[in-house]
Amino acid sequence: MSTELESTRRALRDAIAQAERAAELARLLDDAQARLADAERSAAEVKALADRLAEAEERLADERAAADKLRKELAEQRYQAEVAHWKLSSIKVARWNRLGDAIKTGKSNPLLLAKGLKGAARPVKRPTAPKRRPVAAKSRQAGDERPGASYQATTSTRTLEGASFKLKPYRVPTGPNTRPHLTAAVIADPHVEALLRYEWRQTTGFTPRDFARVLPQEVPHLLVVESVTGGPWAEEITGEPGEGLRALLAWCADRGIRTVFWHTQGDAAAYAAAAGLFEHRFSADPATGWPHLSFAIQPRVHNPIPLSGGRIDRMLTLEQLLPGHLTYPDVLTSYRWPAAVRCPAGTPPWRLAELAACGTSIGDEPDSRRAHVALRRAYNSGTMTERIDELLEAIGLPGARATLEVSLLLPVTDRRLLEPALAQVARQSKPVAQLVVFGPPEAEARAREVVPGAEVVFRHLDPALSTGEMLNRGLDLCEADLVAVMDQRDLYGTHYLADLSRAFLFGTADIVGKAAYYAHLRKPQATLLKQPDAEYTYLPEIAGATLLARRNTLRQLGFADLTDGWDDVLMRRCRADGVKVFSADRFGYVRVRDEDRWLLGAAHLVEYGSAEPHALI
Repeated sequence: MSTELESTRRALRDAIAQAERAAELARLLDDAQARLADAERSAAEVKALADRLAEAEERLADERAAADKLRKELAEQRYQAEVAHWKLSSIKVARWNRLGDAIKTGKSNPLLLAKGLKGAARPVKRPTAPKRRPVAAKSRQAGDERPGASYQATTSTRTLEGASFKLKPYRVPTGPNTRPHLTAAVIADPHVEALLRYEWRQTTGFTPRDFARVLPQEVPHLLVVESVTGGPWAEEITGEPGEGLRALLAWCADRGIRTVFWHTQGDAAAYAAAAGLFEHRFSADPATGWPHLSFAIQPRVHNPIPLSGGRIDRMLTLEQLLPGHLTYPDVLTSYRWPAAVRCPAGTPPWRLAELAACGTSIGDEPDSRRAHVALRRAYNSGTMTERIDELLEAIGLPGARATLEVSLLLPVTDRRLLEPALAQVARQSKPVAQLVVFGPPEAEARAREVVPGAEVVFRHLDPALSTGEMLNRGLDLCEADLVAVMDQRDLYGTHYLADLSRAFLFGTADIVGKAAYYAHLRKPQATLLKQPDAEYTYLPEIAGATLLARRNTLRQLGFADLTDGWDDVLMRRCRADGVKVFSADRFGYVRVRDEDRWLLGAAHLVEYGSAEPHALI
């Protein structure tokens, strides 16, 4: 009996202990459930806070975007007001306006008229044209490369065989744009971005996360996506298209924005799926079967304007010239540094073209003549401006841009020189759009026969008119964007106008000509070279017989009523009015005189013999 009682007691104690443990477990469970409920409430609160924060950030981004847009609009209004004021001021100080005021004021008083005309003839400094200043968004972080951000070289030191060289970097120009009416959103590697940035107003730097906030600030007319290998978009366009790319293309489709995929590198198959989502596809590789769009030089950065310190007198290999760590703006500096570059077999054609366009000799020795021919060939093979013309035509967008058509002024005062003068015009590789001839009666028919592709405007010679006055009257008849002057006595090569007009593709001058040129004196049979160091630089004067100028600028300046020295007066007016003058290359032109003591003393003697083998290449 006692044994059973003890067993019952133990069972009771175990039951009580189990009940206590069960009660404790229940309490712990209740506590855990309470904590879980609190955590769930906290998570819901956190989620709600996160949603509110995201909404606030989105509203803040919208407000900042709106503020940026307002700042841009205000800046544009200020700029347009400055332009209007500048135009009015320019009209007031224009020579023709001051002459009109003098005539009106002195029409009844000859003495006052003479005084007024004398005052109006004096050169007056033109007001400086306003410049459109980039408006930086206040919310952008430093170093964020957005439209208008600087794109310059980052290093000025080069190392060769253990020696260090300090360079003054090539300054990448900020404009102007070829088609300022067109805006493109571009996803590209730095090289392609540098090729495209001058062809339109360009938006870059947006990502899959922020494009919907960035692009509305300036809604583009088209989207161009290159087959990039790095950056936030590389994964989006390789293999299966990413959600960010699909969202970007949907955003463009909703707004009628053209979309273009440009395959420039890598296996086309890796990009095929993404490319299939675009409206238009192009490739630099004809093997893909897509419409062909290859690289070409960009005149704004691939040009022979030298570094301020000149070239190093050494031949470099391509590997020495372009170490892998250089950014593309640094590459543009390196292109201009050596006297010559040795390029191995298999060097990409676009690399050779860019080097040649920068005026660098390709080979074992520097050769200025071969370098000039290579530069001409690089430009003739096509520029990015022409490539974008093709692209815009293919996708159905207007590609209107300024042309470089030429009106040519040709006074022929010596009947014996009529035929050779017209023959030089006819053989120009860049056709003349309009030919204005002052000459003997037979000059009109001969000009129409010899130069059939040009619009010929003929005026009879007037012995009472100076050369400068003939040029003034001819200038009033010119219609093309550019106006050239040729001297009947001199020699002009086949590529003279094509080479000279090229300077307007990369320079910012209103007048282009030659301060460096060859000359030939018949009596001593001497060939001379004047100012060989004056190539591809901005100078205060050029030879009048090599004048090529923007028509509107030339009309504001006018020609002096002189037969000899009209070009000297024109250059003085340029200096007084702040008009930029650019001296191009030494080739394509020969000044021909029987004798010229001043030239003989001021130029370098090349040899006794013909100048044509040296100049006309």
